[in-house]
Amino acid sequence: MSTTQQSTASHGRFLTKLTVIATLGGLLFGYDTGVISGALLYMKDDLALTSFTEAVVVSSLLFPGAAFGALFGGRIADRLGRKRTLLLCGAIFLVGALACALAPSVAAMVIARIILGFGVGAAAVTCPLYLAEMAPADRRGRMVTINELMIVTGQMLAFAVNALLDHLVSDPHVWRIMLAVASIPAVTLLVGMLFLPDSPRWYALKGRMGEARSVLELSRTSSEADAEFAIIDEHTKHMLSSTKTPLSVLRDVPWIRRIVLIGCGLAIVQQATGINTVNYYAPTILEDSGLGVSAALVATIAVGVTSVVTTIIGIILLGYIGRRTMLLIGFAGVAASQAALALAFLLPETTSRSYIILACMVLFVAFVQMFIGTCVWLLLSEIFPLSVRGFAMGIAVFVLWCTNAAISFVFPLLNSALGSTGTFGLFVAVNIVSWLFVYRTVPETKGTTLEELEERLEVEGTDRFAAIPATSAA
Repeated sequence: MSTTQQSTASHGRFLTKLTVIATLGGLLFGYDTGVISGALLYMKDDLALTSFTEAVVVSSLLFPGAAFGALFGGRIADRLGRKRTLLLCGAIFLVGALACALAPSVAAMVIARIILGFGVGAAAVTCPLYLAEMAPADRRGRMVTINELMIVTGQMLAFAVNALLDHLVSDPHVWRIMLAVASIPAVTLLVGMLFLPDSPRWYALKGRMGEARSVLELSRTSSEADAEFAIIDEHTKHMLSSTKTPLSVLRDVPWIRRIVLIGCGLAIVQQATGINTVNYYAPTILEDSGLGVSAALVATIAVGVTSVVTTIIGIILLGYIGRRTMLLIGFAGVAASQAALALAFLLPETTSRSYIILACMVLFVAFVQMFIGTCVWLLLSEIFPLSVRGFAMGIAVFVLWCTNAAISFVFPLLNSALGSTGTFGLFVAVNIVSWLFVYRTVPETKGTTLEELEERLEVEGTDRFAAIPATSAA
């Protein structure tokens, strides 16, 4: 093997190690949001949950937990660095998982879920941000979307662990073991991140150009590192010439404000698919349709497997199809599959009806994970300018988790009031509106470095606002 080949292989191994360790945050994100679906079936009796306290337990991880974890996580990632923020996330995941598993009451469970939510929210911001800033331009799409793969793998792992423990452990307290399992990957994330560097873009943001150059050499050839470093250096000098705070940048720069609003819109439409109604309530929906508890838990594994398989397909498709096109296909498919799901609930109550409902849920999940889940997190890691990247992504993911929490809290109440057909029919209308939002506002980001993309969006945004005629106050 030649020296060049050895160097390329070394760069590939470094990027693989980095991706596996960093995306453990995504795995924990997925496990901690998915495990509650099965744990609820036992927790209801053990903690004497009502419909209201059940909704509070589920949604407390999302709001205030993950929502404020994302909001502050973005600022922390800008100040302390992506690496140290992920170390902090690992510690929070560990403490939160153990606190949930040991919770003696509903109040203690809610507090523990909020703590865990801080880790989920901060990791949701920092993992894709770190990967996007570490990746070469031609590998960025697939590296960042590995985090989405790890999220759905975590959810599938949660469904599988729930079903396995239900089969092996005949104990009404088995839900505590389900929740405690999350401490294992939390320790792995905490230890693994100790051996990784921070991102070259963050080093450049802090004026540490020598360290930025050294990190680039870990994953690029010397010529590639030189070329990318020159772009980063020039871009950072231009960007650091401004002394404005991120908040004042959003207030004073129209094109950046517009990009942040688009990012918030993407966060809303991703959650407005209704995907988490399946992630959190699939066993409950299937049990209500006529399946027993154990059968519902086993059937839910099909949802998890579908998420993983279709996310892998989506990652492959990203190499050939633009982000914007993927989203348009996804929202059209989601609306159609939810229409079929709404109609399936009108069928006579039989075992066959339960499996038709499951099949429609699987189709719905496939469209979300293959086309939407892969693209939204990727776009959020790409579109924001470096000067406000952590802060802006924190805002967008804060909006995402608030939307997630609202939908998760309202879904059982909405389902009770409108019935399953009415509820999923409402989601159909929402996803048609989401398709129109993507068509009208979302930019294409495929095939450029982060710095080139920022310059293009600045030119397009500046031209857009310059074309708007001034109007007088009168």
